[in-house]
Amino acid sequence: MNELASLVSPFHFLRPAWLLLLIPVLPLLWRLWKRQAAEHAWRRVIPAHLLPHLLLRGEARSALWQPLTTLSLLLLLGIVALAGPAWERQPSPFREDQAALVIAMKVTPSMLAQDVQPSRLERSVQKIGDLLALRAGGRTALVAYAGSAHLVMPLTRDAGIIETFAAELDPRIMPREGDAAAAAVALANERLAGSGLPGSILLIADSVSPDQLEGLRQQRTQGGASVQLLAMAAGPEVIPPPDSPPAAALDHAAVGEAASAAGGELVLPTVDDADVERLVRLVEHSLTQAEAQQGDYWQDAGYYLVPVLALLALLGFRRGWVVRHD
Repeated sequence: MNELASLVSPFHFLRPAWLLLLIPVLPLLWRLWKRQAAEHAWRRVIPAHLLPHLLLRGEARSALWQPLTTLSLLLLLGIVALAGPAWERQPSPFREDQAALVIAMKVTPSMLAQDVQPSRLERSVQKIGDLLALRAGGRTALVAYAGSAHLVMPLTRDAGIIETFAAELDPRIMPREGDAAAAAVALANERLAGSGLPGSILLIADSVSPDQLEGLRQQRTQGGASVQLLAMAAGPEVIPPPDSPPAAALDHAAVGEAASAAGGELVLPTVDDADVERLVRLVEHSLTQAEAQQGDYWQDAGYYLVPVLALLALLGFRRGWVVRHD
């Protein structure tokens, strides 16, 4: 029973208004079938060679497949085909083209700390390069933020230009100091919405200020894209070099709360590509969910009935196959 329900539940019509044609068609077919039934009744009492002349219906037929049968199937199946029966989702043919990712990278003095070698900022750029290599051909944009958020590069398929601009980012060029993570996510969502493409956001930061959490939650509740957080900092167990700029160690609980507020997951940096590979999986999962809502479409199964309708229509060209309605 559950298997039957699972098969029936997604069935629906894409254009159900066409089913209103059944209102005039069904009474018409019923009247035609009733008239034909009356003719069959007369065949019991009138000789077959006299029946066509008395009923004025042309050649009497005894075959099961009558012109009226063809007409009924043609009308009913045609209406069903026009209504667009559907029960299976079809992935968008442009799904690969629609894969979009906005990377929002924190560019503050704390990102120059060397607890993550060679520095938090340089490692972030390296991870961006690794990520883009795994997403070859995907559209990517870059946002830099400190006390304010700024679009560095709009969505592009050119991974090299993203890496080049990311490598040139420096805290000294940022107009304001601070932590505007929520503004960076808002800008990323704005770019995704403007492109009309489903997408995801990657936030690269060594920390997220507590006063940004509410803004991150609002972005998510307002329908913004999911945000994965790559926490680019080491824990207190790692002792940075003596010449490393001062910066707080990674607060795992705090960045975890920020990732949760943004609707994504927390990813910690690794010395190999494990962190990047996980990010790719998370981004692809987010894109799949977004495309299921925006890019996927219900496959119109009405086209499957076209050959049947064509065959039934050809039968109408047979000599003497006429349905009269007086």
